[in-house]
Amino acid sequence: MTKCKTIGPVLAVIFSAGATAAYGQTLDSGDTAWIATSSMLVLFMTIPGLALFYGGLVRANNVLSVLLQCFAITCIISVLWFVAGYSLAFGNSVSQLVGDTSRFFYQGLAEDALIGSVPESVFATFQLTFAIIAPALIVGAFVERMRFSAVLLFALLWSLLVYSPVAHWVWGGGWLGGLGFLDYAGGTVVHVTAGTAALVAAIVLGPRQGFPERTKPPHSMVLSAVGAAMLWVGWFGFNGGSALAANGDATMSIVVTQLSASVGALVWMGMEWARHGKPTALGAIIGVIAGLASITPAAGFVNPSGALAMALVGSFLCFLMTGFVKRTLKIDDSLDVFPVHAVGGGIGTVLVAVFASDALGMFAGQHRISVADQVAVQALGVIAVAAYTALMTAVILKVVGAMVSNRVSDKDETDGLDLVLHGERGYALPEAQRLRDGNAKPARRPDSEVPA
Repeated sequence: MTKCKTIGPVLAVIFSAGATAAYGQTLDSGDTAWIATSSMLVLFMTIPGLALFYGGLVRANNVLSVLLQCFAITCIISVLWFVAGYSLAFGNSVSQLVGDTSRFFYQGLAEDALIGSVPESVFATFQLTFAIIAPALIVGAFVERMRFSAVLLFALLWSLLVYSPVAHWVWGGGWLGGLGFLDYAGGTVVHVTAGTAALVAAIVLGPRQGFPERTKPPHSMVLSAVGAAMLWVGWFGFNGGSALAANGDATMSIVVTQLSASVGALVWMGMEWARHGKPTALGAIIGVIAGLASITPAAGFVNPSGALAMALVGSFLCFLMTGFVKRTLKIDDSLDVFPVHAVGGGIGTVLVAVFASDALGMFAGQHRISVADQVAVQALGVIAVAAYTALMTAVILKVVGAMVSNRVSDKDETDGLDLVLHGERGYALPEAQRLRDGNAKPARRPDSEVPA
């Protein structure tokens, strides 16, 4: 079996040698500009994209809590990545399981240090944006019921103990990369980890009040649609930037990303149309994310026809799994993080082995690999990452719960986290609207507003 191109082996050589620059490489200004731009696009996915996407899907009295969680996770992971996360993900390999302390506090991150043809500083920043969005995605599983302090502590521990080690396994010279495992832009590193953690979190915290019969509908599909559009645009940096260069891999990644997002939306709308007689905006935007998650691990390895096939399969299975988790398993993964991200990313990761092969005619990729052997490696990687993530997430939630208590009280959940935890409202709502959205106690008007 011939291994496909991936950044993992390249980084393993650079960091295991303790080098400050990639030998035989010179800085390319075009590549550097593209990766810097991609970093901004991926950050744009979390704030404001994911924040608005999730914020519109909750009750009106919880919208600020969701936005603040995404903002705060961005801040805390940015500092953590500088202190230790980057080194644990991309430092010298310790038994191929995790990096070492050689890059703690960005040690050795000199201006002339290169990863390929781009400065290591821009590479570290690009990877930071992935480290930010992974725990932010998990927020969708426990919206409207988890304490803010618990969210921050969970994100910090999860990033250290789950995200950084898994990133090292796949991209930093770890054991999965050594097996020839293929994950172009984070199908396992981001989507399987976040989706699996979301399922565990939903089980540990329990459902929202009234689930599944009396849960409130999204308070603003407009916010969610705008957020989904931002995620769609930002995904070009997510996938295209993973080439680490402004080259053919990057442009093909953008082509297949656009195609997969479109197919995902069409599949989801078509399924809704067939089952319920009408397509919905909610279904369309979730379908977009399912299509994008499915293509992420394969974006630089497959051609457009293969991407179309992967998006069809991935979105269809995500649609079925969404109903299965909520209606059959009765698990309140509030914003469908597991069925969309873990299932989409996992299916896409396994299908890389099929559609990256050069043996499928119009669906063929450009890599000479044994499909059967590569499927075994891909499946092993998905199972190992999911199992490790599930175990560690359960332990982390147990620890966090013992320290600060994971869940708010029933009364606080009814009143809404915006006022209870942050003392703010997202909207100046009329009294009747506040009561309808769950604020049972009428808010006292200031004296200046009381009619004479």
